[in-house]
Amino acid sequence: MTEIISKTRHGQGRNCVITRRACFSASHRYWLPELSTTDNSNTFGLCALAPGHGHNYELIVSMNGELNRDGMVLNLSEVKHAISKEVTTQLDFRFLNEVWPEFDLATPQGCLPTTEALARIIWKRLSGHLPLIAIRLYEQPNLWADYLGNHMETYLTIRTHFAAAHRLARNELSQKENEKIYGKCARPHGHGHNYLVDVTVRGSIDKRSGMICNLSELQDLINNLVVEQFDHTFLNKDIPYFESCVPTAENIALHIADLLSNPIKSIGANLQKIRLQESPNNAAEVYIETDNLTANTNTLLASNTY
Repeated sequence: MTEIISKTRHGQGRNCVITRRACFSASHRYWLPELSTTDNSNTFGLCALAPGHGHNYELIVSMNGELNRDGMVLNLSEVKHAISKEVTTQLDFRFLNEVWPEFDLATPQGCLPTTEALARIIWKRLSGHLPLIAIRLYEQPNLWADYLGNHMETYLTIRTHFAAAHRLARNELSQKENEKIYGKCARPHGHGHNYLVDVTVRGSIDKRSGMICNLSELQDLINNLVVEQFDHTFLNKDIPYFESCVPTAENIALHIADLLSNPIKSIGANLQKIRLQESPNNAAEVYIETDNLTANTNTLLASNTY
């Protein structure tokens, strides 16, 4: 009877996902010895400059399991110790290119310590100690990688922003009818937002460069096709697409996905998700690769905080 009561009170046997956050500071340099100085500069931009540059990394480790009789998936002290021993103590205040053998470019197996490659190798080092389902590694608040244990496949997200105004109204309806549907957002002169845009791409990590695609090219696509086009505009009047399409957050996210999908394929990656945050209370997400989503992916990609 005591055992039954214990299970009921403490959830023993029920499944739960837990996360643990850890931080470390480290530097790295993107430079391949088989490339010329010019080619390294063209490929990696400022990241090729010696002696490298640094980041304050934030690591989110997601784990899954059944609750034990004490109401825990794992003892958090043991989780903290495993992450510290296997990852953060080894990387903190280090030059990543020289820390782990996976980054030894003198060997054919060595690759650059990009965010996506680092996330994958952290998984590799923790997987024997913790029941991992996802690793998220922030290189900076506007750039992070997600790794789910799928061999060389990973996700990379760039966050950007633009300021724009819009009015929510259907041209064929009267002002009264539009206000009934859209409320204050239908007022004739519109209103503005500071939009946050997360662009998530999926791809396989290159065994040498450590990248799923050229980061500079990806950033240029997002800036040229979205930010420069949308920033400081009145969407209904300045963006032809929205002359006949109501610029709700949902429609804006869908249009951004349409603009980026093929160009991102042209640089070797696949657009996986667009997340558009209109305000602290409202956001829209568009998943382009629905068939590729799993419970693990949903858990991780929805875990970001705003």
